Order: sequence, then C-alpha cells, then structure tokens
Amino acid sequence: FHYIFFSTMATTADIEDANTSSSAKKNHNKYRRDKPWDNPDIDHWDVKPWDEADGDALPGGRLLEESSFATLFPKYREKYLREVWPLVTRSLDKYKIACELNLVEGSMTVRTTKKTSDPYIILKARDLIKLLARSIPAPQALKILNDDYHCDILKIGGLVRNKERFVKRRQRLIGPDGATLKALELLTQCYILVQGNTVSVMGSYKGIKQVRKVVLECMNNIHPVYNIKRLMIMRELEKDPKLQNESWDRFLPTFKKKNVQRKKASSSHGRETEEQNCRGGCCAGSQKEEDLHSFPPGTTAQQNRLAIGVWRVLSLGEGAKGEKNGRKSKEKCRKNRGKEGKEGDGVSSAISFGCCTRNFFVGIQTCKERRQ
Repeated sequence: FHYIFFSTMATTADIEDANTSSSAKKNHNKYRRDKPWDNPDIDHWDVKPWDEADGDALPGGRLLEESSFATLFPKYREKYLREVWPLVTRSLDKYKIACELNLVEGSMTVRTTKKTSDPYIILKARDLIKLLARSIPAPQALKILNDDYHCDILKIGGLVRNKERFVKRRQRLIGPDGATLKALELLTQCYILVQGNTVSVMGSYKGIKQVRKVVLECMNNIHPVYNIKRLMIMRELEKDPKLQNESWDRFLPTFKKKNVQRKKASSSHGRETEEQNCRGGCCAGSQKEEDLHSFPPGTTAQQNRLAIGVWRVLSLGEGAKGEKNGRKSKEKCRKNRGKEGKEGDGVSSAISFGCCTRNFFVGIQTCKERRQ
C-alpha cells in the first residue's frame, strides 16, 4: 500500500530527471582519492629487496603460522650435501630460515621461524633444496636466494617413448663438448644443467621461457641450432631502437619441417644374393661371372650358369688341401643342396654341382699325396 501511494505521488518532472541521469555517463572516480603509488615516476615492475631498515615489516611483527617444505635427494648426492651443508645453513641463517638434512630418509627440509620477517623467502629456500637435489653446485644454487634469480626444472623423461631416441635428442641438446648448451646459456643469460630426466634452469623469467621452448622443441625432434640462430637475430634486433614497435617477422627465419624419405636397403633374394653367399662360402669373386665370359648364342641361361659354376670350381680347385677341407666342402655342398630344394633356382644347382666337382678333385689330390 505504501509503495503504491508514494509511486503515484511522483511527478512527470521527477521521471524526466531520472531519464536524463541514467543516460549520462557515470563517474566512477567521483569519490576516489589519490594514492601514494599513483605516480608515473614509480616503476611498478621493479622488484625491491626486503629490507627491514627501510621499514619493511610484517603486520604484527612475525608470521602467524610455520611453513615448511621438504624434498628427497638421490643416494649419490649424499656425500656432496654433507660437505656443503654448513655453507647452506649459514646462508639461510641470514634470512632466519631453519634447515635440516636427514640422511636416514634422504631428505632436505626448510621451514620458517619466529624471527622470519620476509614472507617470500621460504619459497626461495624451497627452490634452493630442489636445485641441490638436481646436482647443481651449492655456490650456484645459493644465487636463487637473490630476487634477480628464478628457476625452473623441466621434466623431459616422458616426452620421448623410445629410450635410444631420448638419449640421442638429449645429447643433441648438449652438443659436442657442451657447445650447444654453452651457446644457449650465453644467448639467454641463464644457467642450464641437463641431469638425467630433468633440465634445471636458473635466470630471469624471459630467459627461462626461451630455454623452455628450445628444450621442448628439441625433444620434439627440432634441432636446437634453428632456435639458437633465431635468438641470435633477435638479440641484434633488440639493439635497434627503431624496431621496438615493429614486427620482427620479416627478419626472423622460418624453418619448414621436411620429411626426407630414405631408400631402404633392398633385401632381394635373387641371383646376385645367392652368388654373393656362394662367394663368401666355398667360392670367391667380386664380379659377375656372366660379364667375364662370352657364351655362344645358342646356349640357354641355365646352361650358362652351370658352366659358370664348373669354371668357378676348376679355377679354385687348388685352394683346398687335405681331408679337413674336403669335409668342409662336403658340408657346404649339402647346405647348397638344401637351398636348391627350397628355391629351385638354376644358380643353386650350379653351386651344388660345382661343390661336388670340387670334392672330386680334392679326393684325387689326396690320393696322389698318400701314394707319394
């Protein structure tokens, strides 16, 4: 009832004022006050270190809860970690962070204390123990405590199924004597370590992003030399201030993937293969006998092959001496007869005939030696 009563009391002038106010743009900054950080001279992307002398302090003076992180390390790192752990402890004490090395469980643990003032330093300590577990030297790993350094651990173990192919591509990333990895470190200003199934990277966010792209593409069968060439061109283009607001696509190379089909080794079981097998066994020769001889036009191909086999045995009849060689030649003759039964080719019959003829000449020669 009250709603109906007051709605009828609205005049046409009030309705017109409401329409004009709704059509006008709303001023959202009407009650907004100027903030101390609304200053163009302030660089909001600049990361300043935590300094209690400059007034950096937590509300309440300390952290409310304790935070801790732990990670396991392999057995072969135990000796090195035991040697460098005093250095790690002294470095973390500066930031009021407690650390523990458990050799029984094979783990490293970091946690905050009541005196810890920097809330982000515990995440830096977590990255520190991860890098130490991945075989990075302690002096290099301790640089992660600075705000200018960031890290990333790339897992490449599951990107390639075949183990041999994975090892080849990982070696391709390292290069001969580590040349490819060193060039990538110079271009990205990052520290890179390939260890087992992981790649550890330390540096700026921009460099880590570039390294991640190169590593993943290398595991996908794209050679890192292409990306290194691209990074070298981009490094030169950054020096030109005129190209800051322009596209660099016309300067950067584009590499297309080409699948080159290689010819497979022909596994033919024809005449050439059988002749080569025979030469390696009981006969010798590197050229085709058909090319060395000329036959009359009236003979058939099978007769020509038979004549070649006889010529081959007669020419090499002096090579076998003694009963042992005669027995070996008999065994080869039997094998050749088995091939003849399976394949039924004229060449195999010529080979078997040649072997038998050779045995005949060996027997005659043996008898002559016995009589003498």
